[in-house]
Amino acid sequence: MTFFKATAPFFALGLWVGPVGAVEGPVFVPHRAIYDLSLLKSTGTSAPASARGRIAFDFSGSACDGFVTTFRQVTELQPSEGETRTSDMRSTTFEDGPGKVLRFKIETLVNGRLSETIDGTAQKADDGEAVSIDLRAPKLAKHDFGVVPLFPTEQVRMMIAAAKAGKHTVEAKVFDGSDTGAKIFDTLAVIGAQASNPPDDTALHDALKTMPRWPVVVSYFDPGKPDATPTYILGFDLYENGVSGNLRLDYGDFVLAGMMSKYEPLPVKDCK
Repeated sequence: MTFFKATAPFFALGLWVGPVGAVEGPVFVPHRAIYDLSLLKSTGTSAPASARGRIAFDFSGSACDGFVTTFRQVTELQPSEGETRTSDMRSTTFEDGPGKVLRFKIETLVNGRLSETIDGTAQKADDGEAVSIDLRAPKLAKHDFGVVPLFPTEQVRMMIAAAKAGKHTVEAKVFDGSDTGAKIFDTLAVIGAQASNPPDDTALHDALKTMPRWPVVVSYFDPGKPDATPTYILGFDLYENGVSGNLRLDYGDFVLAGMMSKYEPLPVKDCK
């Protein structure tokens, strides 16, 4: 799942959170969650002196009907000198159950004024060897790629499967509609051992307190540059049901921490 700016990849909160195709595998719980953001680290002259914000996340659907994710991140950055900058990023995505179609719309407002809109649809070929991206905004365009990336929910399912199998790394090409709306990221996920200590988040539902979870760090690279510096690094605790907690959003010269302050599970629809 993206945080703070549309040039960063979308957070797999649950972002980011869903399955790859078939009904088999972990069952992702529909839910709403609020994360309070604070400045964890700031380095360099261009880094903010202070920061605060909030993420509102809503995930619903099923492997039969597809998955709908709505996400909003509002962040206030106060530089060492000058006025506060407020970014308001809003996104809505739909992924079908088989993981072949991703519809996405992302709007970014800066200081209350719309600065960017990305709107489009990505569709994988039936032979599983290509993906086409049709953009409606920022301008009409079509992009064809001879690779098949994971969509965000597929990415999370793969990480959970790897964690449960005792694997510690997952490399994958991922598309989520962020940045230009036509960029496929190279990603590397590093998965730690299953956590045994109590979670840090202050508002966790009872059902999450004993659920298996793993610390995960996902680095996003520009395509074809896996040895370069990551453009974005996302850290979080990944629960077995797809919920994410204890966020760490690394933008390079500053890092935001996101603590879950509210969590509400939603009704689960059975596949018919």
